[in-house]
Amino acid sequence: MSGVGRLAGKAALVTGAAQGLGRALVERLAREGARVAVADIADSAARATAAEVAAETGVDVFAVHADVTDPVGTEAALEEAAARLGRLDVVVSNAGILFSGAVDDIDPARWAAVIAVNLTGYFHVARAAARIMKRQGGGVIIQINSKSGKKGSYKNSAYAASKFGGIGLTQSLALELAEDHIRVNAICPGNLLDSPLWVNSLYAQYAERWGITPEQVRARYVEQVPMKRGCTYEDVANVLVFLASDESSYMTGQAVNVTGGQEMS
Repeated sequence: MSGVGRLAGKAALVTGAAQGLGRALVERLAREGARVAVADIADSAARATAAEVAAETGVDVFAVHADVTDPVGTEAALEEAAARLGRLDVVVSNAGILFSGAVDDIDPARWAAVIAVNLTGYFHVARAAARIMKRQGGGVIIQINSKSGKKGSYKNSAYAASKFGGIGLTQSLALELAEDHIRVNAICPGNLLDSPLWVNSLYAQYAERWGITPEQVRARYVEQVPMKRGCTYEDVANVLVFLASDESSYMTGQAVNVTGGQEMS
């Protein structure tokens, strides 16, 4: 399969890629013919994901250790991937965390952790990617953002602040790096209502907070979406492939909504 697909011959790296959305993005990139580095802080899970995707697709997929809060380690991870792949055409900044809570109740350390991973971590990834891509004459940086980067999120201010900042960083880097033939864009998914984060954690958290059942929580979120369904991994991956490909060669500095109409700005 390595010789076919819209991204055949491309070399890519995805952070936060051992599980969940990150893993799904790795799988899709590989199915489209890209060779992929699975970058994550969870080494054993990253190695397992890489081995499984490589076996499924026949593409070179391998793991590298990456803690995006560590600028030195992040640069080392991207340089390791570039050395093995020969270049890095596409870098996807997907690693992220979420801690919700009222502003007068949330632990400041949790606030700082969200900013460190979601915003400063994106900066570390983009900084390392830019250095590599300038040397090779171009590339594509894509941040996985959120609809919460476009509109405030109730009792979720740390996450929203980190994602609003991410869009500002995306636009600023797009301006700065255009002359180096490096495109920088973001994808803003809606709620991934069938993802492990929601199924294993958020439904129960919100149900307890609001005094309703997890099923009622899900129904409440679905009702907010004009298309009446949650966002899926494939919805995000479809846009990722487009932004990673030469089909989007005239697009930079964009934050593309994938929200079923829930966010339109």
